[in-house]
Amino acid sequence: MLDVLRRIVQEVSSVSDLGDALKVVVARIREAMNTEVCSVYLYDAEAKRYVLMATEGLNQEAVGKVSLQSSQGLVGLVGSREEPINIDNAPSHPRFQFLPETGEDPFMSFLGVPIIHHKRLMGVMVVQQRDSRQFDASEEALLVTMSAQLAGVIAHAEATGNIQHLPDTRDPAVKTTRFKGAPGAPGVGLGTAVVITPAADLTSVLDKAAESVDDELERFDQALEQARSDIRRLGGQLRNELRPQEMALFDVYLNMLDDNALGAEVRAAIREGQWAQGALRKVVMEYVGHFRLMEDTYLRERATDIMDLGSRILAHLQGTEQETDPEDYPEDTILVSQELTPAMLGEVPHEKLRGLVSVRGSSNSHVAILARAMGIPTVMGAESLPYARLNGVELVVDGYRGLLYSNPSDELRMQFQAIYEEEQALAQDLEGLLHKPATTLDGHRLPLWVNTGLITDALRSLDRGAEGVGLYRTEVPFMMKERFPSEQEQREIYREQLQAFSPAPVTMRTLDIGGDKSLAYFPITEANPFLGWRGIRVTLDHPEIFLVQVRAMLKASEGLNNLRIMLPMVSNVTEVDQALHLIYRAHMEVLEEGFDVEVPEVGVMIEVPAAVYQIPELAERVDFLSVGSNDLTQYLLAVDRNNPRVADLYQAFHPAVLQALKRIVDEAHALNTPVSVCGELAGNPMGAVLLMAMGYDILSMNATNLPKVKSVVRGISKEWAERLLQEVMVMESAQVIASTLQLMLEKAGFGRIIGPVIKGG
Repeated sequence: MLDVLRRIVQEVSSVSDLGDALKVVVARIREAMNTEVCSVYLYDAEAKRYVLMATEGLNQEAVGKVSLQSSQGLVGLVGSREEPINIDNAPSHPRFQFLPETGEDPFMSFLGVPIIHHKRLMGVMVVQQRDSRQFDASEEALLVTMSAQLAGVIAHAEATGNIQHLPDTRDPAVKTTRFKGAPGAPGVGLGTAVVITPAADLTSVLDKAAESVDDELERFDQALEQARSDIRRLGGQLRNELRPQEMALFDVYLNMLDDNALGAEVRAAIREGQWAQGALRKVVMEYVGHFRLMEDTYLRERATDIMDLGSRILAHLQGTEQETDPEDYPEDTILVSQELTPAMLGEVPHEKLRGLVSVRGSSNSHVAILARAMGIPTVMGAESLPYARLNGVELVVDGYRGLLYSNPSDELRMQFQAIYEEEQALAQDLEGLLHKPATTLDGHRLPLWVNTGLITDALRSLDRGAEGVGLYRTEVPFMMKERFPSEQEQREIYREQLQAFSPAPVTMRTLDIGGDKSLAYFPITEANPFLGWRGIRVTLDHPEIFLVQVRAMLKASEGLNNLRIMLPMVSNVTEVDQALHLIYRAHMEVLEEGFDVEVPEVGVMIEVPAAVYQIPELAERVDFLSVGSNDLTQYLLAVDRNNPRVADLYQAFHPAVLQALKRIVDEAHALNTPVSVCGELAGNPMGAVLLMAMGYDILSMNATNLPKVKSVVRGISKEWAERLLQEVMVMESAQVIASTLQLMLEKAGFGRIIGPVIKGG
């Protein structure tokens, strides 16, 4: 059976049209089960009917024409029950529906299974036979398994408008169509799609012997320098929009073009006898293949950057480079590409840019990082988007939910236009809170700190009124390098952060790699990386990395003394003891070198369930605790928050999560140890209200969310928040808790703060 399934799946994967895929399935299933009929009925949710879309054994003229109401026939029974139905005398069944157009009269045996994708009924698959018999268990298992495979194919075809004959067939260039991606940068944008493609296609370059190696080297050097000029020009066009650290992303591009990197390898390939284009393709595709195999999403995105650079060099080699005129872009440009890059972003005048859409990529892409810095609503990873057909089409970008709408209806356009205008008004209102403290109506003071990675995060955080840094992600500078940064390089980066916030405290998390964060020059390959070698486990196994980093932190804090050090992924007290020993050792070494620095406060991140049950022991050893609510929720619920198949099970307001959070703060305060939260829950106004009521001392969040949280805190009393906490702590459902919080905050007048209410899917 496995061989049969494998062959069918491979054959289905090789066709691009859903109709062809269905024909393959019904033909191969009929053959494999040695039965007389195999058919697929797809469910039209709007018409509430099952439409015959493919068959082997019934009248082919009935395909696309014959349909059943959702309550009709055995097909309707399979769909309503959402389970297989296997009977040996179909005509005698009370739900049997005779369809003369199909010619099914003589078939006695019937086996139907539902086709379901992510809890949604997509259709029904049926096999029939003249003889009266029940299909056996292995045949039923084969059909159930095949229907599960087919569900994904149908869902993809539905998303791309590739379902023919159904009443809701949609052409994204004609009717309103919704596409799903991933949030890249928050906000909504309305405008006109401008689709851009690379100036040259590396994959189409053929191998060819160089007629003159010297001539090919000269051609390549000229193209390389022209590509460098492109990057400098495009970076310069964004200089007024970006902070220095974000501009460093363009330096990363230039470093890739360095004579000691990609350039040197291409020259070596030319000297071996390849012409310049072939040598460039060989080297670039090797780089791309290397990066695409990496598990870390941020580093996988480097493949896109390298491919973009290779295409730009190739365009200059071929003389096909594209000249763009700012006048070519409409005033409300939504930039769309298969893979957006920072360089593409530089092509469009910033004042004309309303949104970004990338078919590939994730929230860790360089272009997504820049989009967040520039405040441009962005959707990444819209893999089902037929982008080549969208040029000039009206689009709506929903960066909050990662959704995209083509040709929005008047109602949809008005809804998103209202959200856009509300965003602008809210931003102006919140600016007035910049220098005001987060103090409740009954006088409770709640410090609001920020999470940072790039120096631009720090500068933007100060613009939003941050009072300190609850989490500085030190792995970001490590990811921006092609090797471990030296102690001096780290010291300079850390000094920037500490100075930017001085005298406010800056909490620096020691290197946290592993899981979904790895380094190209220090690969970690594991079957289950989230439960593997990550966080403090890595740095304790490599004290030379840990000591260099801590020394750099300590030296950077000289004269400022606003450093706090935090240890990630701690699961037992032994790890804390070992880390403290190394920190004290690093402090002594720094003193011996003549630096006048104090021993900083040291804290532990609570993100592993084991740590939740060791709060007293941990609190006795360190100066503070900080809850990483993202990972803690993930581990408590056994849900990978980056996996779309189970994303709906990742529930920040799950009763178990709230019980754990309450236990942590109660036990920490029993020992007078301050405790904060630095996960996404702290930046959610609804979550912030609960955390304040629980007694958390500090909330640390993304700078974008800080003004909203401050606005809510200043508009309620702590007593009101505590009553709300008591109410939700006895609830059994995350959905009910979230709905209750939203309703109560809306009643309190904070509907516009807790986020736009977007109707529909």
